[in-house]
Amino acid sequence: MKIGIDFGTSYSAAAALVDGDVRTIRFGEERQFRTTVYFPEAVPDPSQFELTDALEAEVEAQVRNARTQQTRAINEAQARREHAARLPAEQRDAVLAMIPTPAQRSEQDLRRDAIRAVRRQWLELQVREARASAASLQNAVYGEEAVEAYLSEGFGNLVQSPKSMLGYQLAPHVRQTIVGIAGYILEHIRLTAGQQLGANVRRAVLGRPVQFRSSLGAAGGDQALEIMTEAAASAGFDEVSFLEEPVAAALGYHAQSADRHRTLVVDIGGGTTDITLAEVGGPQAPVVLGSWGIARGGVDVDLSLSLSRFMPLFGKGQTRVPAHHYVEAATVHDVVRQREFQRRDSYREVDAPFGPRLISLQQAGNTTRLSRAVESTKIHLSTQGDSQAALDYIERDLGLASTADDLARAADPFLGNLAELLREVGAEIGEAPAAVFLTGGMSRAPYVRETVRQCFPNARQVAGDASLGVVSGLAFAAARD
Repeated sequence: MKIGIDFGTSYSAAAALVDGDVRTIRFGEERQFRTTVYFPEAVPDPSQFELTDALEAEVEAQVRNARTQQTRAINEAQARREHAARLPAEQRDAVLAMIPTPAQRSEQDLRRDAIRAVRRQWLELQVREARASAASLQNAVYGEEAVEAYLSEGFGNLVQSPKSMLGYQLAPHVRQTIVGIAGYILEHIRLTAGQQLGANVRRAVLGRPVQFRSSLGAAGGDQALEIMTEAAASAGFDEVSFLEEPVAAALGYHAQSADRHRTLVVDIGGGTTDITLAEVGGPQAPVVLGSWGIARGGVDVDLSLSLSRFMPLFGKGQTRVPAHHYVEAATVHDVVRQREFQRRDSYREVDAPFGPRLISLQQAGNTTRLSRAVESTKIHLSTQGDSQAALDYIERDLGLASTADDLARAADPFLGNLAELLREVGAEIGEAPAAVFLTGGMSRAPYVRETVRQCFPNARQVAGDASLGVVSGLAFAAARD
């Protein structure tokens, strides 16, 4: 049997066409689940690091190498100065000023840096080994339960939104980890679907954005599809194909439209915003006329709200802590950035209350708790005038009050990107569509709908199922193939 899978940045879902009707797969009591997986195997504590004979040898080798490089740099600088001294006077001073003076670091400094490097390599190895040991599906927990289990246990590996990393430059072992994580999630979907459908599920149509979040340009999209194909194979799928998510949503909208018309499908998810222009409705097959997309979505609003409202409680803009430290702490879907933030040991020098709060934020689970508070605040302020977030896991009685105006300011950059994309699409298509069909989690937000309305004021706005609009179309696509 062939199913449709919406492997989302924030949430994932699956569905199949059964006797002409879309049947969505349930995960617990829900028809979607948070794209998150937790492995309860503990990652060794960095405090367990000890200099064994082998590690001591590595330290000595690094010290020797650093000493050699330092000596070479000093000798090269001296040689350049001696050469400059023989130049004419009008050139000599200018050349000498351009020759750097290499730092002469003490043996104690060289050894301290070498130990840090060896310790970092040791921790990387421990993390990789712990992840490799987490390869048994019976120990994995998925969705919201994964977050709850991680926060309850206080150790292990929580991987959130692996889709957001598919298009980025990845070290080989990180790429292997992401393939494995995506494979675990896809196998969870395949087995759950098989149980509910009473069939052996081995084929699927997977949704894909028009443009992946990427640091590699077009190559990032190719890499993302390669990783997803590998992950699907490891999950037990014999055949997978990909369909752009707004095209899938157009197929689902077509099935419920009696009259033929041009519609603009706007799919705004956690990581991307995708648009398709299509002729839908009536007895004829739908016709896709074009697709557009940007790598921006709900997580960008979350990040902006976190940095503008929550991170000032930890000293952002009020201390000398570099701004990128706060970005690391707020970007919970990026395991590399999270690891960098949790390893930093310089916050003891930061004045209270910010230093102690940053140290508390580094404790296991607290960046995840903060991220949930940010998301909850965003959702609440989308319909309410104010919101209160409790942060007593950071500091006793610590909390943050926010208003709808705070959310508006945080969402403004994303809305600017959305409006720019909509204007570009409007200019390209010429004749305005009869309808705009909205789907994706962020389509629920009133400020998103208003932005779309301003760009296409004469089009009828149709609110699709924000959670299942894409996966319903993927089910139709799966049945069609």
